[in-house]
Amino acid sequence: MSRSKPNILVTGTPGVGKSKLADVLAQKLGMKVINVGQFAKENNCLGDWDPDYESHELDEDPLLDLLEEKVGKGDGGFVLEHHVPELFPERWFDLVLVLRCNNTVLYDRLKERGYGGKKLEENCQAEIFQTVLDEAKESYREEIVVELQSEVEEQVEENVNRVSMWVDQWQQDREKVRPGKRRAEGELEK
Repeated sequence: MSRSKPNILVTGTPGVGKSKLADVLAQKLGMKVINVGQFAKENNCLGDWDPDYESHELDEDPLLDLLEEKVGKGDGGFVLEHHVPELFPERWFDLVLVLRCNNTVLYDRLKERGYGGKKLEENCQAEIFQTVLDEAKESYREEIVVELQSEVEEQVEENVNRVSMWVDQWQQDREKVRPGKRRAEGELEK
């Protein structure tokens, strides 16, 4: 099945600005945001509490089953936001955005959120060692993974404009698909 709108994954270390970018993208592009952690909570897909990270694990199988119905089998138009890119099937996404942030800026953001100890240290190390970027590159086709800086407000606007241009191109390319192929998918009258 082909989608009428793309699906986009926004990922990155906690604190890099995923939620903000996802919200602005969805508004500008007329798409729906799914914050995966919030979705898991609302749909009873939280696992055990991890005291070291002060958060719940995800109950991945039921979570992915629920998301499959929306994202995997849907018509597109979703911006998913989560810090673990390798969790999802590659076929769900047309674009994977990996947000990056200067470690000093990230440290300050995480301290402001109340992160401390192991949680603060490991998230900062993950950004230094570009863990999320590497996971995204290992999990998705290289040509759909895009690294974006996310340190200052101007970069949010630049990133939104860049993604908007990409979506426009995606839609133009989709319109070039052979009419026979689109007819077979029930999108054109015979």
